Amino acid sequence: MPDDATQIRTLITEWAEAVHRGDIEGVLAGHTEDLVMYDVPPPHAGLHGLAAYRATWPPFFAWQAQGARFDIDSLDITAGTDVAYAHALLRCGTPEDLAAYPALRLRLTFGLRKERGRWLVAHEHHSFPHD
Repeated sequence: MPDDATQIRTLITEWAEAVHRGDIEGVLAGHTEDLVMYDVPPPHAGLHGLAAYRATWPPFFAWQAQGARFDIDSLDITAGTDVAYAHALLRCGTPEDLAAYPALRLRLTFGLRKERGRWLVAHEHHSFPHD
């Protein structure tokens, strides 16, 4: 059986691939029912629960279908016995966005917990830096 960090890396990599494909069930897989997410667009107080999380994705998928990228650039993981966190940088944008701002990266932070031997995302935070 893969170690915890490898399991978490696989979970996050598969999540990012599902986002890129526009696969909502793949995006939701591996998340807790009581998920909390802070995202780039409002609401700035965050979203609570898997149903609210699900509702955020269709507009993103529509935007992404115009040719945008969603590619992990780096991913770091720290795993304890039953709690872990990970942070990643992604290239997220249209070809025009990425050409105009080649160093710009979407920042992601994940809080995970292990339930019945399986890692699940319980907290997700997306942000872009402000200059």
